[in-house]
Amino acid sequence: MGEQRGLPRFAALPVGIVVAVQAAVLTALSGRYGFHRDELYFVASGRRPDWGYVDNPPLTPWLARASTAVFGETPAGLRVIATLLGMATVVVVALLAREFGGGRGVQLFSAIATALSSYVLVVSHMLATNSADLLLWSLITLFGLKLLRAGDGRWWLAAGAAAGVGLANKWLVLLLLSGLGIGVAAAGPRRVFRTWWLAGGIGLAVVLAAPVVAWQAAHDWPMLTVAGGISADDGGENRALFVPMQLVLLSPVLVPVWVAGLVRPWRDPRLRWARALTIAYPVVCLELLVVGGKPYYSIPLLLPLVALGAEPVLRWLGRGGLTRRALTGAAAAVCVVVSVLIGLPVVPPPALNGVLLAMNKEPGEQVGWPEFAGSVAAAWQRIPATERDTAVIVAGNYGEAGAIERYGPELGLPRPYSPHMSYADWGPPPDRLVGPVLLVGGFERGSPAARLITGCRPVAKHFTAGGVDNDENGVVLSLCTLTKPWSVAWRRLRQFY
Repeated sequence: MGEQRGLPRFAALPVGIVVAVQAAVLTALSGRYGFHRDELYFVASGRRPDWGYVDNPPLTPWLARASTAVFGETPAGLRVIATLLGMATVVVVALLAREFGGGRGVQLFSAIATALSSYVLVVSHMLATNSADLLLWSLITLFGLKLLRAGDGRWWLAAGAAAGVGLANKWLVLLLLSGLGIGVAAAGPRRVFRTWWLAGGIGLAVVLAAPVVAWQAAHDWPMLTVAGGISADDGGENRALFVPMQLVLLSPVLVPVWVAGLVRPWRDPRLRWARALTIAYPVVCLELLVVGGKPYYSIPLLLPLVALGAEPVLRWLGRGGLTRRALTGAAAAVCVVVSVLIGLPVVPPPALNGVLLAMNKEPGEQVGWPEFAGSVAAAWQRIPATERDTAVIVAGNYGEAGAIERYGPELGLPRPYSPHMSYADWGPPPDRLVGPVLLVGGFERGSPAARLITGCRPVAKHFTAGGVDNDENGVVLSLCTLTKPWSVAWRRLRQFY
């Protein structure tokens, strides 16, 4: 497509150096701590490939299966794909900076800022649905901006393809599409809507997303049930924290950069075509505030704004004296250190307790899973040998079930079951298993589950290695009795969140 004329050359060498260093650091640290609870769930989901799961579309579990099949079912093997997604995101943000007319220095700044930002470090170190979402949002934005700048309708096909893949990962991409659509309708250039290529892009997205949507429809839209539960349980807290989190999740030192990006197209007539992006971000934020979505859902839109604001910020620094540059450099250094401490496994696990876990709980959820499986194995041995053939392990959440499934066989444990999320679809236990129930965790008093699994007698309590204060620290393991056949009880035990 010929609209590349007039753009600066892509700074392949300096951006490539940034990406190489990023890959080296992430790879060196990828085996530290262990699997995150979500990663254990994705590995388990990948073993059961399908067009959908209760709480997410299939792309991330498919990526987990591919990465572990090639590189091994270890934290380091799984995280190869997260590293690759993070590297690709850095390249795309540099390309976005180029799209706004940024030269070598601006592209390099954008790449470094992206690679070192807290949110990008977190989702590039461990595999999450956000890992792919960050790249896909950046790609959709890049293709959309190319369309707006050059008016070449063929970019609708690229944007449609990226949107279709995005819908196979997280449906939050609909927020991005609505924000950009409203931005173009409000600020133009609206001529991009007057082309048959738009229909082609929509059609391509629909074709790619159709199997995923069909699966959700056939299973009574469980993702909407999960989203509704998140909003009901956490909506108030999410709304209260939304604005402060926008200022810190990427990096406080980058706030002036993306604010400059919000302002720049309204001051520079040459970038009038990019105004839709500056409208999209507040639109997406407003939508998330209305539905009570998590604050980090909107963070991928800040990266294009960083690329947009990089040039005026670098000019401002260039006009300042030594004091201005020194203070800015010191602030940037502090923020980078904080980003690394909260985003990467660089401290011993016991040192996580306190401030670091308060700022980001995810590293704590990567500690102690083999030991957790060991605690379950010790509790399993409390069941008389004559009763183990008919006994069942029921885990309270998908992380616990994933850990037992991953580490349990080498400890002599049978397959675990869990009523949580998609694990509920992978049950129930056979009705012939009428023996004791080893319950990991517990149920709320008076709940249907508490009436179906009764007589619980605590036999062990798990404490996380190093005393790390995560969700499994202090969990109780009990031996219980099932009051109904599993085929009857299972649907009443199901948990969507």
